[in-house]
Amino acid sequence: MTRVKRGNVARRRRNKILKIAKGFRGSSSTLFRTANQHALKALCASHRDRLQRRRSLRGLWITRINAAVRSQGVKYNDFLFSLRKANMCLNRKVLAQLASRDGDAFRRVVELIHE
Repeated sequence: MTRVKRGNVARRRRNKILKIAKGFRGSSSTLFRTANQHALKALCASHRDRLQRRRSLRGLWITRINAAVRSQGVKYNDFLFSLRKANMCLNRKVLAQLASRDGDAFRRVVELIHE
């Protein structure tokens, strides 16, 4: 079998990993083996933490909407049910922003739904 030197392919692969590991401390940013291990661990952690951030933000949005709706005298569950029934396409993120930044607009949304 003939010899394959893998010059460009191997160098590009290693440089891609070292580029990801740039800024890591010690040999984790210069040596390929340790950089590869730490880069894979960092990529797994970043993916996991992105999902956790979305999860925690959703809980925050629900809390904000619930507080704003309760001040109007409506339950959160009833509010969402009537929101879907009225075919209003506002997600929790937008509703939470309305509730925290523009209380008058949120109050109008609640009044529109509960007429």
